[in-house]
Amino acid sequence: MTYLNKLWRWQRGRQQSSYDKMLLCGALWPIKFDVYWLKFPEGSEIIAHTDKVATGKHYRLNFVLKNAIKGGEFICENPIFTTKRIKFFRPDICQHQVAKIVKGNRHLLSVGWVIG
Repeated sequence: MTYLNKLWRWQRGRQQSSYDKMLLCGALWPIKFDVYWLKFPEGSEIIAHTDKVATGKHYRLNFVLKNAIKGGEFICENPIFTTKRIKFFRPDICQHQVAKIVKGNRHLLSVGWVIG
């Protein structure tokens, strides 16, 4: 699927999980970045993993728009900054995951970029 075909369309997320993602915008130049809306329905989870990049440093800033009623916690080994609603981390070097959502659903606005 081409980059333009991914814009504003729901797709299944990575990591063998059951979350969905929608690419809202992005670019490859001058700085590679993407902005996604992520939705995690009840029962979904993301296993612990890292997101490797070929070159550079990968950063991701997640804004929690809606927390699940129960479960769905973001777990990260060494975040740069974290609050209840803001998660800033290096997904290329920090193992991270989302605990299983037991009740409700979770929504994020996720902004990622690679520099260097």
